[in-house]
Amino acid sequence: MLKRYFLNNKKRNFSTASIWIKGGSDVDSIGKKGINKILSSLLTRGCEGFNNLTLSEYIESFGAELNQEVFEDGISISIKSLNEHFSKLFPLLDLIINQPTLLEIEFQKVKKSTINLIKKEKENSFNICFENWRRIVYSNHPYAFNTNGNANDVPKITYEDVLLEFKNFKSRDKYLISNNLEINGVNIETLEKKHLEKKPSEKKSRDINHDLSPKNRFDFNNNDSNQTIIMMGDQTCSRRSSEYLPLKVLESYLSYGMSAALFKLFRENHGITYDLGVYYPIRSGNAPFLIYLSVSNKHALFAFELLSILWKNLLFNPLTDGEIFLAKEKLKGSFLLGNQSLDEILQRKIQLISYGISPISEIDLNSKIEEISSLDILKLFYKYFSKPFLSISGNKKICLEISNRWKKNF
Repeated sequence: MLKRYFLNNKKRNFSTASIWIKGGSDVDSIGKKGINKILSSLLTRGCEGFNNLTLSEYIESFGAELNQEVFEDGISISIKSLNEHFSKLFPLLDLIINQPTLLEIEFQKVKKSTINLIKKEKENSFNICFENWRRIVYSNHPYAFNTNGNANDVPKITYEDVLLEFKNFKSRDKYLISNNLEINGVNIETLEKKHLEKKPSEKKSRDINHDLSPKNRFDFNNNDSNQTIIMMGDQTCSRRSSEYLPLKVLESYLSYGMSAALFKLFRENHGITYDLGVYYPIRSGNAPFLIYLSVSNKHALFAFELLSILWKNLLFNPLTDGEIFLAKEKLKGSFLLGNQSLDEILQRKIQLISYGISPISEIDLNSKIEEISSLDILKLFYKYFSKPFLSISGNKKICLEISNRWKKNF
């Protein structure tokens, strides 16, 4: 079933429409991790009346864009063009979703491309470190796996497997959103004044277990470079949870701008990091929240000690009035910045609607942010991060030394 919505935005000279299909890599079956990535790519490689080349040429002849992406919780397919061409291009979305050609020759191309992409990702120490981190955090949960699939499963996926997955795909809930008012649907603004439907109950990926031993919360891989990568955190809550915004304030405090705690500690005060930040994406289930940083090998032990001190400070000391005020202001600013791109607005709103969440107005959002206290953040940090998970990529000797310190401190 396709549910339609439109955003009554200021008049623009272009139109865009996006379909969110509920269920992405999280519905990949065991032994077939990556099948929805392959299916998603295959959908946009030909549909009724168009083969791969003619579809591409038709879209490009109007200067338009067709994009697709697989997430853990869904698949996004969107089309964008100037207003005067949109009526000719919008019907393609229906054809792509409901009448794709799904040719075997195109399947072979997509499968080969996916295998190459997975191989390329394995060449990046940052990717390897992150894959190890979420594997120990999520275990056998769908969020433990790369949306592109894994090197063992993808080569075994057959053309018949993908055709069977498409039958499942057709029955999934689908949501369409556009800024073009000629598309019949529900005005997004009316959703801000009423509930969508009863919110689905939250399902936890894993009960938070504070008795996990340090050895079960640690992993490392050896690399021969002069770089050490450290990732530390845990799974948290669903986007539907009331704890989402307090964690966004924490993310803002840690990583937004040059006034952020991580920037001041690692770069301004000590100048020892190449890259650092917080990864906290929107998820229907328990979202990951982690601090990541990369340093030279000679600074790795010192960097871990600094991170440990910061971590313990957040566990036992609330943010000051000045710190939480600045974090809130930066968070509000980030939401305003995210509202400058129509593509981002539509993507975010249709994703929230698929989760059963009614988009709220800027005034209501700011009001909710203002209600968050330092004590709220302190309690959440202890709840989710008193027994964090650590993944490292680096020199084996350095990793083992960090492991010893990890066991003593966490």
